[in-house]
Amino acid sequence: MSATEVARELILQLVAAGVRDVVVAPGSRSAPLTYAAADAEASGLLRAHVRLDERTAGFFALGLIKASTLAGRTRPVAVVTTSGTAVANLHPAVLEASHTGLPLLVLSADRPHEWRHTGANQTTIQSGMFGEAVRWSSELPARVNPASIRGHVARAVAAAEGTLTRDPGPAQLNVGFAEPLVPASPWDVPAAPEPIRVAARPAGEALPVPAGRRTLAIAGDAAGPDAARVALAAGWPLLAEPSSGARLPGAIVRYQALLRAGLAADAERVVVFGHPTLSRTVSSLLGRADLEVIVVSPTARWTDVMGRASAVIPAVAPAAPAASDAAWLDRWRDADAAAAPGDPGLSPIQRAALALWGGEGVLLLGSSNTVRAFDAVAPGSRRGARVLANRGLAGIDGLISTGHGLAVGLGEAVTVVLGDLSFAHDAGGLGRGEREPEPDLDVVVLDDHGGGIFAGLEHAAAPRATFERVFATPQTLDIAGIARGFGARHARVGVDDLARAAASDQGGRRVLEVPLPPV
Repeated sequence: MSATEVARELILQLVAAGVRDVVVAPGSRSAPLTYAAADAEASGLLRAHVRLDERTAGFFALGLIKASTLAGRTRPVAVVTTSGTAVANLHPAVLEASHTGLPLLVLSADRPHEWRHTGANQTTIQSGMFGEAVRWSSELPARVNPASIRGHVARAVAAAEGTLTRDPGPAQLNVGFAEPLVPASPWDVPAAPEPIRVAARPAGEALPVPAGRRTLAIAGDAAGPDAARVALAAGWPLLAEPSSGARLPGAIVRYQALLRAGLAADAERVVVFGHPTLSRTVSSLLGRADLEVIVVSPTARWTDVMGRASAVIPAVAPAAPAASDAAWLDRWRDADAAAAPGDPGLSPIQRAALALWGGEGVLLLGSSNTVRAFDAVAPGSRRGARVLANRGLAGIDGLISTGHGLAVGLGEAVTVVLGDLSFAHDAGGLGRGEREPEPDLDVVVLDDHGGGIFAGLEHAAAPRATFERVFATPQTLDIAGIARGFGARHARVGVDDLARAAASDQGGRRVLEVPLPPV
């Protein structure tokens, strides 16, 4: 079976299995897949997206997956890469997908098997490159038996979606291609075949949770609006991180200050949704030996760092709140209202967060100080259901690329909010090929001239010169020049003008540079 025939069958089987987006980075060894994806797009079977390099391609694919989730059904996205170091450049995105549970499919093109260990150009051991980060990994050698392709694709997609395991995440199919790499004839693209039906494993029933115990609901990253619905029905105070999707009306905003003040000292139970990562106050709460901890997870992975959970369940069914539950909730809401600072008490980055929270569209929040500023001040609102972040490993790389993929996937406005160092890490994510769609993408750079997060950690006690050089790491960045170099518009705005500037969206790519006091 020729490389062209293998690639075409792979693309057809991916479409049959539910893949609708394929992200391609340029390369020669992967050319058979690129040709097949382009032909399939022309026939209306899928959308092909081209990114300049593999690192941005991986995070762009994560943005497309997040877009499908917001649209109502999480779909796997395939990313195609050529051989050699190109595959390794996907590793950051693969790790993020692994820890977030996103169905990223890596189709890594490879040289023929017999070229390994010979010194052949761009030839290395690509199978197993991602280690335990992938849920499944396999190989299709050059000149593969065509009958095996259908089964390999079905296994890859089922593993990525967690159909049988309830453990979604990335999967890799390493495909060997021998010359010729160019199709000998046009492809009359047929309809996608019937897929292998992989039956889902039942997730189990919801666990009844009785009323009358002082309970807190913790909603971490990607918990989803259902966490807010459950907390509201049960009468539980809801402590929701800004990227939880549960920062909705009624959420306790200043929960970290209230936890530090001891308001949870007599709590009896905590119900955890999603992946809480932002605060040591919440981590300390979840480590208390006197609390009943119930973890709600629809997948086979759950967050229980201290090993205190008494139950891990797919869903909860709370009883109607008792009078004591209502009193407990009122206590938290009254304390939250009393703790609200006036405008003079807000830091510049917190004022920027409030200005952006009140807008429209989808927000993608950067890591470090950015997401924490939103966590400290953003009120519960309907906007909270459309706020996302890359909190699987909370890295600062790939944020612009993820937002770019979100904007293309949704076909609507997306605002990425990040710090100046995060911007430097992924400035290439602003790039757009001349034949690729122009996204409606704002990138707001909260420029405090370095890594402000470290000022709030124990490293702030280091000698000032040491702190600035090895922790804050201030850079000489021409943000305007970088933006314009990638064809994006640029504006420099103050915090007081940020809300107005963000609302004046004209479409396309734009960078809003917001100067903040340095750490």
